[in-house]
Order: sequence, then structure tokens, then C-alpha cells
Amino acid sequence: MKAKVRILDMYSGRYSVFINEKEAKKVKLHPDDLVKLEAGKKTVYGSVVISNLVKEGEIGVSKDILQLHNFSDGEIVTVVPGGTPESVRYIKKKMRGEKLRKVEIEAIVKDIVDRKLRDIEISSFVTSLEINGLDMDEIAALTIAMAETGDMLDIDRKPIMDVHSIGGVPGNKTNILVVPIVAAAGLTIPKTSSRAITSAAGTADVVEVFAEVSFSLDEIKRIVEKIGACLVWGGALNLAPADDITIKSERALSIDPTGLMLASIMSKKYAMGSQYVLIDIPTGKGVKVETVDEARSLARDFIELGKRLGQYVEVAITYGGQPIGHTVGPALEAREALQALMTGKGPGSLIEKATGLAGILLEMGGVAPAGMGKKMAREILESGKAYQKMREIIEEQGGNPDIKPDDILIGDKTYTFTAPTSGYITSIDNKAITGIARAAGAPEDKGAGIELYVKVGEKVKEGDPLFTIYAESEVRLDQAIVFARRAEPIRIEGMVLQRIGNI
Repeated sequence: MKAKVRILDMYSGRYSVFINEKEAKKVKLHPDDLVKLEAGKKTVYGSVVISNLVKEGEIGVSKDILQLHNFSDGEIVTVVPGGTPESVRYIKKKMRGEKLRKVEIEAIVKDIVDRKLRDIEISSFVTSLEINGLDMDEIAALTIAMAETGDMLDIDRKPIMDVHSIGGVPGNKTNILVVPIVAAAGLTIPKTSSRAITSAAGTADVVEVFAEVSFSLDEIKRIVEKIGACLVWGGALNLAPADDITIKSERALSIDPTGLMLASIMSKKYAMGSQYVLIDIPTGKGVKVETVDEARSLARDFIELGKRLGQYVEVAITYGGQPIGHTVGPALEAREALQALMTGKGPGSLIEKATGLAGILLEMGGVAPAGMGKKMAREILESGKAYQKMREIIEEQGGNPDIKPDDILIGDKTYTFTAPTSGYITSIDNKAITGIARAAGAPEDKGAGIELYVKVGEKVKEGDPLFTIYAESEVRLDQAIVFARRAEPIRIEGMVLQRIGNI
């Protein structure tokens, strides 16, 4: 059928095409059917929504569709049933637990990116990976397919280094120190980071406090070739676009299939042209990987996948049993990271982890002798060279290089929790700390979050401050206080934990 385009002022979240009820009956289209919109040489796929928002002879397109093709109001298009893609058969094959061939994986990824697969089919694929898993042949094929269906970056400055944390630890602003340390040593490190999904602040959320983070690939190429580094948001780029689509299903289902996680991380490193990749796996109670054995197994998978992609991969298993540094939340973390860069000093957990990871990268890149990387990283931090490099990054990314920690605004609504009894800090609950910071408004409210005054093992007296909640509104502060009272984020006990009598 031929129809006149009507652009609707809405985002459907599912690339919707709106068809009048009478029109749909005539052409035998049903809700959620896949249709093709053909306009000249361009074909766009969308899911049918039956609605009287549009008249007969019209086809309504949501703003999601305009991201695929810039239709104009009143443009005449041809609407054709999309049929069932061949890739659906391959998804069913994986649902039965069978191994997929490279061409089958490529077909699934291409159809995800082209929006030929509907949300329910994508969710079925993600669920099949959670239940039946992927072997290394499948993971490698998936990684390359995800990278090659998007844009690829080619930077002339070599070697290209990269670092990625699989996450789970609150306050992980480590890479804001690692990147300028590594770049100050003369290595190239184009760092793309995510915004928070379930955490209180992704690296991109923190950097955005003092610089722009959304750039095109051409802009990133210019910045990195000039100063050797960047700290940008990967979501603004068309890197491994299938990953951004599958993440929505993972989030909705609260699952994170290991094979898909490996492909997700490494496809973006592959697309960025990274030659040397360091993976940080925080390990401990309350994070994604709770035991060292699990971390070692995952490390082997990352290293093997790197070999198949032509990348040299090393893995650092790091302590993840409590928050890093003393702050959680975008503005608070930005302050702490900037202070550490300016002075070369900071919380032991932040400085130790940052110089440890940076040191491994310096050794991988050949600028530090084996075993001397951490010492060199600390010297670069303490000398002020990392801070000077960070000033360059901030300036190139449109921020004020003269910004000081006190210039960064934080929430003015606060509440401090104190120790109800004397004793020792025996645990700090990562998930509870994240939950409190998010309840306070982080990461959307940049000034919201938590400042911690204690660490595990420290002695406290009754009435000593434990942590302060910062919020930008009284309502969010009250919500965070209620959450904190229920969660018991910090446990205080005596040195005698239990007494068991003679039975």
C-alpha cells in the first residue's frame, strides 16, 4: 500500500509504525507485525501499532523511526509486510541449545541493527544465551559481527591502549586517574565509557561534570591524535550498535549472559582499534563477580577472546569488597578525582587501584620495565604530569581546564548518619551504598550522592559520623534517608562476633 507519512511527536521505544484500524484490516496487518517502509532506495523496518491517531491513507512514524531515516511530513512511502526474517530460525536453534555458525550469528546481529527483529525476538535471543550460553567460537563471531555492523575508529597514533572495568563497585572513578597517567607517559588511550545503568555514576557521568562527553568519531580522532587521550561517552557513537539494543532486553529481564557481556565489552574495544586491553574485574561480596575462582575463569575467557581478535589482553583481579575512595555520585566523585590529580594524593583505595592499573598498562605498552609500572605511574601522578594531561583533556573536550574541586557544585540538602554504637566497621554493603545514592537522585542529579567517612576495619565510637547523604531536593533526601535506615549499609560490631555456649 502507498501512504502519506505523518510524523508523530513521540518516542515509542520500539520503532513503531502507526496504521489506522480500517486500513490495517484492509491490508491484513496486525499489532506488532513487522513492516517495511520503502522510500526511494531506503528501506526502514518498524513494528505495527493499530491506532486512530492516524487517518486512512496515512502512516504515522514515531521519532525512533526518524533515527533510522529522516522522513519528511507528507512524504509518500510504500508499506510492505516485512515477513519473518531467517534469523528467527537461528534464534530458535540457540533456544534448543544448538551451536550457531558464524554466518547465522552475523545474520542475527545484522537483523538486530536493521530493526528487522522485534523486541520479543531480541529478548528471546538474549534469554537463550543466558540459558544455553555460547562457546568461544560463537563469542568471537558475535564480537566481530557486533563491531563490524557499526562504525570503526582508525587512529594514527600507535600503540592504542584501553582499560575497562566490568563494574559493580560504587565510587569507581579510577579511570579518571588512569587515562591521564597513561597518556602522560606517551601512550595513546581513547577511553569510551558508559553512563550508569544500575550504578550511581558511570565514568561518563563523572567526566561530564567538568567537560563535554558526547562527540562524533571524527572529533574523537582529532582529540586523540592531538593529545593522546579522551574520556568520552560511548553511547553517543555508533560503536557496536547491536549492543545498545540488546542491553535494553538484558535490563528488562535483569540478566547478563556471560558470552554476551564478553562480546559487548570486546566489540567496542575492537571497533576503537585497541591493541592492548586491560580488563579490571572487581571481586568481592556484593559485586558482579564474588569469588576469585569466578574471576580467574572470566579472565581466561577475556584473554582467549582477545587472541582471536588479534588483541593483547591482560586482566587485573581487584578488590571490590567496599566502595573506592570516599565518594559516590557524579559531582562528589569528580571532586575527589580532580583533587587526587592536582595533589598526587588521595584515599588509599583510589590511589592504589589507579596506579596499579595504570602501571600494568605502562608495562603492556613498553614504556615501563616489568615490575616497575606501578612505581612509574605513581611518579607521574605525584609529579603533576597526569594533572597537566587531564587539563588538556578537559580543554579539548570543551571544559574549563582551570576548574578546581571547590568549583564543582554538590547537593545542598544533606543528612549525616552517625555510629549507633562503638566498635569496628566489619562490612560496607556495596549494593546498599549504591541504592542510597540513587535514591538521593544520582546519577541524573549530578550533585546527589554519598560521602563516606569510614572504611572496613576502622574503629569508631558511638556518635562518630559514618556517611553524609547529599541531594538536590528535600524529597529525594527524605527518600534516601528512608532507604538507608532500611538497608543497614555499614555494619559495626565488636571484635567478638559470636558467643556459642557448651551444648
